[in-house]
Amino acid sequence: MGEHSLQFAALVGSRICHDLISPIGAINNGMELISMTGGATSPEMSLISESVDAANARIRFFRIAYGGQSDTQRLGHSEIMSILRDLSRGSRLHIQWTPTEELSRSEVQIAFLAIQCAEQAMPFGGSLTIARRGETWQLDMDSERMLIDEELWASLKEPVDETTDDIAPVLPAHVQFLLLPMHASDKGRQILFERTETGATLIV
Repeated sequence: MGEHSLQFAALVGSRICHDLISPIGAINNGMELISMTGGATSPEMSLISESVDAANARIRFFRIAYGGQSDTQRLGHSEIMSILRDLSRGSRLHIQWTPTEELSRSEVQIAFLAIQCAEQAMPFGGSLTIARRGETWQLDMDSERMLIDEELWASLKEPVDETTDDIAPVLPAHVQFLLLPMHASDKGRQILFERTETGATLIV
């Protein structure tokens, strides 16, 4: 796994989030001003407000999932919970984050990328429980309807070999399946995925 590739991907992700957060914040401030004058009661304004909140939540999540790594910068439990709560608001996917301790940004980044992989397999909703066991992340997916792309999930077992041109094309919506094994390899970890009676389990 090339360290420079991860750094480059992080720079691109951070730049996009940085450039988007200001205009979205401005829209949010504008909505607050409108609400103070009593003009935010129509269904149309409510829809705009909900969309701004959803976009803001995604950007906060993406800044960690696709931004730079850091073993020294710490994220507290309340901040992580706030991001995940806003992310899942109005969603059919219930996310339960069980770690209570403060964690490094790099560790939360791995967990957030794993969450995005799980989201892809649970488009109809369900319950996703994230637990930390020592140095290992475990995500338990419980859903009545799972959509598992076997080839996509098999790709998690090995990071991309950047020395070869034989790399299968990946859709933008599946970029987390490329980045997760790269970050796991960088930490010297393996990824395990198995189906269960009610869903699936992802271990990093």
